Amino acid sequence: MSQALQDLLDLLDLEQIEENMFRGRSRSAVVPRVFGGQVAAQALVAAGRTVPPDRPAHSLHAYFLRMGDPGAPIVYDVDRLRDGRSFTTRRVVAVQHGKPIFTLSASFQRYEEGLDHQAPMPPAPDPVTLPTGEDRLRDYGHLAPDVVERLLEARAAVDLRYVDEPPYGRFGEPREPRSQVWFRTNGKLGGAVDEPLLHVVLATYVSDMTLLDSVLLAHGRGGWAVGDVVGASLDHAMWFHRPFRADEWLLYDQESPSAHGGRGLGQARIYTQDGRLAVSVIQEGVVRIPR
Repeated sequence: MSQALQDLLDLLDLEQIEENMFRGRSRSAVVPRVFGGQVAAQALVAAGRTVPPDRPAHSLHAYFLRMGDPGAPIVYDVDRLRDGRSFTTRRVVAVQHGKPIFTLSASFQRYEEGLDHQAPMPPAPDPVTLPTGEDRLRDYGHLAPDVVERLLEARAAVDLRYVDEPPYGRFGEPREPRSQVWFRTNGKLGGAVDEPLLHVVLATYVSDMTLLDSVLLAHGRGGWAVGDVVGASLDHAMWFHRPFRADEWLLYDQESPSAHGGRGLGQARIYTQDGRLAVSVIQEGVVRIPR
């Protein structure tokens, strides 16, 4: 396991301060605010700590309310909405400086047999044939060195490989509003931490890294890394269909059906390398042209 991955696991290991209250810390992100994927992942950890382990998460719905302060702790207050025979529901409010910055509702379900079908996995190259994120970034002479280093630091715990050039790699002309990345943790998970909730939490963390890329591609924009847009996540929803491991290759197939009114919508599916549909994701974010 890489040190960066261990640091991420430590970040996700919340301190319990009351029966339904947890405290998490933050770290610097590529922009001067708390990374949205971190808050969503920590909130899901807080919810999951109040649910029996035989009920894995099957969905979450979240809203980003305010920018998080990376220099202050975040308190996660869990509301135990329902404990049913099959489903368990939790609501989490993340608070900083006395104000809510994020809310999450999550549902957990006891496993049961049922109908089964899925959308087929789209074609994608083998991830081992693709350049690593570091290799790509080191080749982009148009990016400022500090931007490259911030991106590398923010993604050091994850081996994330673009199938095509990312928005900040090739921009200026519109492209198809579709993006594919392969990802897995930068190291294997094992021992006491290797539990189903952790893999779901890690996928939640990564899911906020690239989902709005397809919005940028549709308009030939490079994103914050080149300064031609400003943006932030507004809301985020995920449905966990089938078990998966975050330390094995996952294909994140993303597209944008719409952008309007200063907002852009991204939707995606996450597949295991053997073709099982594991997760569906939808996110809307602020996407504005700087004035």
